[in-house]
Amino acid sequence: MDEVLRTENLSKHFGPVRAVEGLSLNVHRGEIYGFLGLNGAGKTTTIRMLLGMIRPSAGAAFLFGRRVDPGLIDLWRKVGYLVEIPYSYPDLTVRENLEIARRLRLINGQGSVDEVIEIMKLGSYRNRKARSLSSGNAQRLGLAKALLHRPEILILDEPANGLDPAGIVEIRELLREMAVDRGVTIFISSHILAEIARLATRIGIIHAGRLIQELDTDELEHERNRRLLVRAVDPHSALRTLTRAGYVVNRSEDGILELPGSTAFQHPENVATLLVRGGFPPTMLRVDVEDLESYFLRTISSKGGLS
Repeated sequence: MDEVLRTENLSKHFGPVRAVEGLSLNVHRGEIYGFLGLNGAGKTTTIRMLLGMIRPSAGAAFLFGRRVDPGLIDLWRKVGYLVEIPYSYPDLTVRENLEIARRLRLINGQGSVDEVIEIMKLGSYRNRKARSLSSGNAQRLGLAKALLHRPEILILDEPANGLDPAGIVEIRELLREMAVDRGVTIFISSHILAEIARLATRIGIIHAGRLIQELDTDELEHERNRRLLVRAVDPHSALRTLTRAGYVVNRSEDGILELPGSTAFQHPENVATLLVRGGFPPTMLRVDVEDLESYFLRTISSKGGLS
C-alpha cells in the first residue's frame, strides 16, 4: 500500500506542557484512520502539525513522502481539512463562501460549488448567510470546503460536531464511499469511539500526547471483554452448582450471575444444560460484550490512568 501520511517522533511542547510526545504514525492510501483520544489528549495539536499550522518541537510529519511545510502550495492541493471550528465569512451566503474557496483553490468553473452543495445537502441553504446557519449546517459548510477540490487525503478534526444522528450517518457513509470508491485517504480524529469504530479501518488511541495503542478494527472486536450473564430460578443454588463445575462466578446486586471465563461465553449451552440438570433452569442466558466506550477508558487506564 502507498504511504500517504507519516510522522516520526512528532512532538509539541508548550513550555512545560508536553501536548504531543514521540508520535509515530503511518497511514496508507484509501485507509480510514481513526485517531481517538479524550479531550485534551493531543489530537488537535497533532492535526495542526500535520497541516503545517504549528511547527513541531521535535520530529517531523510527512504527506505523500514530503516533509510538511506551509509553503508547499502544490502539496496542499491534495489535502482537504477541517480543524475544530469550521470558520466562514458570516455575512456571506453558503454559496458565496464556497465560491471564494473555489477561487482561492484556483478551481476552474462553478460546477464544483454546485456539486459539493448537492453532496453536503446544503441546497436549501445556498442563499442563507453563514451566520444564520445551525451548528450542524455550519459543520456541513466546513466539510464542503474541505471536499471542494477533490482532495486525495482528508484530515478531519471532530467532523461530527453539531450534527444530528441522521447527519452523522450521512457523513459516515459519504466518507466511506470516498475511501472505497475513490481511494481517498481519511485521517479523522474523535473522542467518540463507537462512531469511529463503524467507519475506520484502523484505530490509534492517543492519551496525554502519546500513542498508546494501534489496531485494526477487526482486532478491536477480539480485544473487548466478554462475559456470560445468567439469571436462574434459584440463584444461590445455581451459583453453587456452577462453582462446583469449575466456573468462575460473580453475583451482582440484582442477582444476575456473571461468568467472565471464555469457556462460559463461548459455550453457553453447556451452562444451560448444567443448570437444567441440577434443577435450577436459567430464565436468562446472554453473552454480554464490553461496550466500546468502556474498552476505550479501560485501555487508557491500563496505560497510565485517566488524568
